[in-house]
Amino acid sequence: MGSNSSRISDLPKNEYLQKLSGTESVSENDPFWNQLFSFSFPAPTSSSELKLLEEATISVCKSLVENNPRTGNLGALTKVFLSRTRELRLSAECQNHIFIWQTHNALFIICCLLKVFICEMSEEELQLHFMYEEKSPGSYSSNSEDLLEELLCSLVQLITDTPLLDITYEISVEAISAMVVFLSCQLFHKEVLRQSISHKYLMQGPCLPYTSKLVKTLLYNFIRQEKPPPPGTHVFPPQSDGGGLLYGLASGVATGLWSVFTLGGASSKAAASPELTSPLANQSLLLLLVLVNLTDAPDTPNPYRQAVTSFKNTQDSSPFPSSVPHAFQINFNSLYTALCEQQTSDQATLLLYTLLHQNSNVRTYMLARTDMENLVLPILEILYHVEERNSHHVYMALIILLILTEDDGFNRSIHEVILKNITWYSERVLTEISLGSLLILVVIRTIQYNMTRTRDKYLHTNCLAALANMSAQFRSLHQYAAQRIISLFSLLSKKHNKVLEQATQSLRGSLSSSDVPLPDYAQDLSVIEEVIRMMLEIINSCLTNSLHHNPNLVYALLYKRDLFEQFRTHPSFQDIMQNIDLVISFFSSRLLQAGAELSVERVLEIIKQGVVALPKDRLKKFPELKFKYVEEEQPEEFFIPYVWSLVYSSAAGLYWNPQDIQLFAMDSD
Repeated sequence: MGSNSSRISDLPKNEYLQKLSGTESVSENDPFWNQLFSFSFPAPTSSSELKLLEEATISVCKSLVENNPRTGNLGALTKVFLSRTRELRLSAECQNHIFIWQTHNALFIICCLLKVFICEMSEEELQLHFMYEEKSPGSYSSNSEDLLEELLCSLVQLITDTPLLDITYEISVEAISAMVVFLSCQLFHKEVLRQSISHKYLMQGPCLPYTSKLVKTLLYNFIRQEKPPPPGTHVFPPQSDGGGLLYGLASGVATGLWSVFTLGGASSKAAASPELTSPLANQSLLLLLVLVNLTDAPDTPNPYRQAVTSFKNTQDSSPFPSSVPHAFQINFNSLYTALCEQQTSDQATLLLYTLLHQNSNVRTYMLARTDMENLVLPILEILYHVEERNSHHVYMALIILLILTEDDGFNRSIHEVILKNITWYSERVLTEISLGSLLILVVIRTIQYNMTRTRDKYLHTNCLAALANMSAQFRSLHQYAAQRIISLFSLLSKKHNKVLEQATQSLRGSLSSSDVPLPDYAQDLSVIEEVIRMMLEIINSCLTNSLHHNPNLVYALLYKRDLFEQFRTHPSFQDIMQNIDLVISFFSSRLLQAGAELSVERVLEIIKQGVVALPKDRLKKFPELKFKYVEEEQPEEFFIPYVWSLVYSSAAGLYWNPQDIQLFAMDSD
């Protein structure tokens, strides 16, 4: 590297990198460091170029791994960086561009080295590498200094205390990326890490007092979605003589180097995607999710999870309970707006799930909003485009709906919000529909997709649970929503008949041949009947609690009344069919009295009149349908691999060799 502009392919032969990784020690006061930190090269603009950067520097990193026990150069590099970070805030206030640029480059080098070291060795070995000094081979400092912990704390302080300006944007992103790399040892273990040196650093000692400040900073970075400064214009102001060598180098860094590790290339097409318009927001959110999902220590609960689950609105003046550690306040209105706008990304949906599920202050605030459509519509769009989303993203969106539908106020209010021209819903033109009816349509569509494609019982269960929670509050259902409810029941009915026929034929076949193993049709039949009963309970709940509000559902029932005949005497459904059978019989009789050839309008008019005449006490009361989302035992077994898969795929510019990753299976292409 150094003060000559470099190409990636030249890095293995670079004299400064060779000296850093070589057999000679470099003292902390050597001018070499200023030369090492003055470099630039064209930014990689694709994953293949990022891979080239990794491959070009791997030999340098491995040489340092081999020679560092003799030279202590990794420790010297770290100490030089630490001494610079102590002056970073003052340098930002004084607009000391050169100092900040070189400090950023120092951190970039440390980060590249750290990534390889973590992949190559255990945390205990890594800790030793930061303690080696220039002595006999393998000797290390005998004092109590732990450079690795000091480096991590320095990164935390850099993130929380450095003012965000054009000239500090890059180093702020770099510091967050470095913390992600610090915690990336999880990637190289098949099992969830429950004890780790890096976890211990973050949950105890000098890092702990910064917990709430770090979480608050990362949240505000996500909320503000600050875009990077214009390339080439913010590190040094242009000089009248066209600028000298330093300006050219700094401009190269601005347009190139820092984006290697944060944006995936300034001219990369990936940068146009919504989640990457702000590298700072993207990396902050990923780091926050990694921190929140760290496992508890044996004697210490995860402080970052405690902070996320307990923070309050800035408008809330009530005191925090003394039992709540790491508490802070944040502007809920700004947080709500950011969450509504960013739901196209997995990580924003995961954050929304985390807050709704674990922070009662956030959940109460969101459920009291009068513009819930701004939050619900992006979630529905995720489910609607289920074919284009990964299964985890769909699950998170669905669980968010389930959590929201646990609240009766939400279930009432969504039918009062009228939407116009939902352009992304392509099955049918919806010029005007309530948010509640649209939610029903999308959930039913998800169920039908699941029945024909993935056949995931967990997805079925959560979809039906959300519909069940809403059913008593169904109001003024759109005619298309009412039709789709009955159409889903029709589909289930056909599926039931088909499996029943297959079971019957299989049983007959088994009588003539006892050697052929039978498919488990009994289990299939049991699952289908369970879903059918749930659908009947949803319809029954609506008829019992809000019949007078839903003439379109009664119309759809009457139109397809033959569907329900086979279930009237079925032992699994007899009880729940009583009310449905009563409603069908009552309104069929009134339509018969009104004569033949009735228009749709006239039928609806008869239904509305009949609702008033139907004695409510004739409808049998059933227990209220209420389902509550309960997180499974050991949720970290799901969430930690999920979060790190997001880091792997979304932390623009962070490249790991897929062959090294053990936490989850990766394609090597």
